[in-house]
Order: sequence, then C-alpha cells, then structure tokens
Amino acid sequence: MITTHDILLSAREARPALQRTSTEEKNAALLAMADALERNAAAILAANAQDMEAARGHVSEVMLDRLALTEGRIAGMAEGVRQVAALPDPVGQVLREVKRPNGLVIRRVAVPMGVIAIIYESRPNVTSDAAALAVKAGSACVLRGGKEAFRSANAIVAALKEGLTAAGLPADLVNLVQDTSRESARELMTATGLVDLLIPRGGAGLIRSCVENATVPCVETGTGICHVYVDAEADLDVALNIINNAKTSRPSVCNAEEVCLVHSAVAERFLPRLRKLLTDDRAAAGLVPVELRLDQRAAAIIPGTLAGEADFDTEFLDYILAVKVVDSVEEAIAHIAAHSTHHSDAIVTDDEAAAGQFLALVDSAAVYWNASTRFTDGGEFGLGCEMGISTQKLHPRGPMGLEELCTYKYVITGSGQVR
Repeated sequence: MITTHDILLSAREARPALQRTSTEEKNAALLAMADALERNAAAILAANAQDMEAARGHVSEVMLDRLALTEGRIAGMAEGVRQVAALPDPVGQVLREVKRPNGLVIRRVAVPMGVIAIIYESRPNVTSDAAALAVKAGSACVLRGGKEAFRSANAIVAALKEGLTAAGLPADLVNLVQDTSRESARELMTATGLVDLLIPRGGAGLIRSCVENATVPCVETGTGICHVYVDAEADLDVALNIINNAKTSRPSVCNAEEVCLVHSAVAERFLPRLRKLLTDDRAAAGLVPVELRLDQRAAAIIPGTLAGEADFDTEFLDYILAVKVVDSVEEAIAHIAAHSTHHSDAIVTDDEAAAGQFLALVDSAAVYWNASTRFTDGGEFGLGCEMGISTQKLHPRGPMGLEELCTYKYVITGSGQVR
C-alpha cells in the first residue's frame, strides 16, 4: 500500500503542472473529470453498495443517507464539477493596486495555496467537490476520507484521475490517502512543508482534533448548532415552513436546524402547530417524527421530552429538535451567543427593527431573516460546490469556494527605484 508520505510527495511534485496551465486548460480538465464520473457511475455505485452493506446496522439511517449514492447523486456530483468549471478563475486576479509617489506599482494578486489536504468523514460527494475546487484554484489535493466511505471515495478518485489524464494533466493532482487509521490523519496534520492548508470537514471530534494537533495551517470548519428564532411578530405559517425545511429536509448536514427559540408572546399558538407538523403529521404519513426536546416553559404547553443540560449544545444530525421559550429578541440573541457554533442562525419576523438587531448582533458566519438555514451552502451561494463551511474569522468565513482557497502575494513593478 502506498504510504501517506509518498502520496504527499506525489502531490507536491504534480502541483507545478497547474502553475503552467491556463484557465481554459483547467476548465477542460474539470469537464473531463465530470464526464469520467458519469462514465464510471456503475463502478462507483458498486463500490458504494459495498460501503452501504458494511455500514448497515452500525450507523443510523440518517447517517446511511449521508453515505448513499444513486445515479442522480452522481449526476449531481458531475454537475457540481461542471459548475466549478464555469466559474471565474480566481488565480491571478488583482485584488488591489496602488501606485506609490515614487512610481512603484504594488499589486496584491491571488495565487494558489499549493497542496490542500482535506480530512472528511462519510459523504462521498465531498470527494469530487473538493477535488474540483482545488484544481480550479490551482492546487493539488490530498483527500483523506472515513473508512465507512473508503470504497466509494476510491472509485470516485479513480474516475477523477482518469479525467485528469485524458486532459493531459498529472493524475496525482488528486489523491486519496489509502490508510484510514487515525495515524494517517495525524500525519496530514503534521506534514509541515508538504501541506499548505488543512481543511477538516466532519463532526466536532474531528475538527477539534485538527485544531488542537495540526502544525500546518488549518481552517476550522463548522459543527452546526443552527438556531431558528420565531419572533413575536413572525408570520407563523412562514415560520413553520422554514423550520420544517431547516430540520427535516436533510437533518444529517451541518446547516440543518438543531434549536428552535420561540417568543413567549406566540408560544401558546405556535408550539402546538409545530408539534403537529413535525411529530404527529410526519408519523401519520409514515415519516420519521421529530423528537422535540423541550425546556420547562415549552413542556408546559406541548408534550415532548424534557430537555437535558446538553441538548442546547448538541449537533444532533438527526430528527431531534431542542425547543426553548424566550421573552425577547435580546434573550434569543443571548442564548445563541452562549450556545452557538457560529455557523448559521435565523430569525423569522415581520419586525424590521428586531430583524436588524438580530442580524447585527448574532456573531455567526451566516445570519438569515425569514429564510431557512439550509441555504448555507456553496452551490446556493453561487460558489459552485464548496470545500466546507468555515466558522472561524481569520482568512475564510462561511462557505469556502474558489476565492477562499487562494492566498495572495504582492507583485511590485518599478523602474529602478531604490530605498
């Protein structure tokens, strides 16, 4: 088995080829990669079936959905790669230009990172998303997926390499670490001189491990304890529709709602409708009902599970929603400040002043007024696909697209000036 160190060396050696590649050539390579995904769909689905069989009985149905591939999802992955090809090339963009009194022209120019390592868990589509973004942004990538999705990721990377080769670029611009043990993750975290940027994409444990142990530059991506606050002046029909989408459309993703805050002025009218929609109606329709974990005030209005101490600090990634009654927008903002992971938080209200206060004071990467948190996504933000959602403040924040995968350098033009 090829070692992680050898893979890193191969990526470093392949990367200069991209520096000599035009935007048109990169786009052609991406289109070839997308075609290869669709051409190899049968092999990818066969590998995914093996992953699914091995995982069944060991993970929840929600997590199985994260792992599952279909022809439609593979077509979506290919379309995501094509969307990246259609986006403007960030490399070489002049971000700022200043002409100094001495005649020097100083330009800040976007340049590639170099080698980007991505550690992720059980979502196979991350494999093609990350590879496409890295290639378009001028970087080689080293992918380290979870063992649950290894066969799927291996088949996807084989297809992507086929596309790169067909386009005349080195196959080692896209690489998959073959060792799925914790040791390979630690090796990427400490690969000083070989990894220019490390991006963890997964659960809280993975992200914490990378942030605490990495000696290479690392972007903290998002555990998502996302809140929706239903204000006293909310349109309750709009609120129900938003919460239904934010909680149930895909509960296993980081932009799904985990906490619902409800103003006391509307709680007695709203909470029974919320329970009916998320719990009773879903059960009657043969769908998984949402378990409501209620604070004392909410539990006095509707039946449900009494919330425990940790429930307002948990990314459930499941059909579970913590519910709390608050007395003001200020209390909602304070609760979010105390419990948020600074990912995505929303207010539902027709009160412009309350919305303005919420949007200004909630310190998250994405804040919403009358819209679902599920929109925090590279594709929905017009970035093509994304590398992850950054919840930190230095360098990128929010969905990480092409621009966020570049750094910059200063290019200075003179005519003989000396200091």
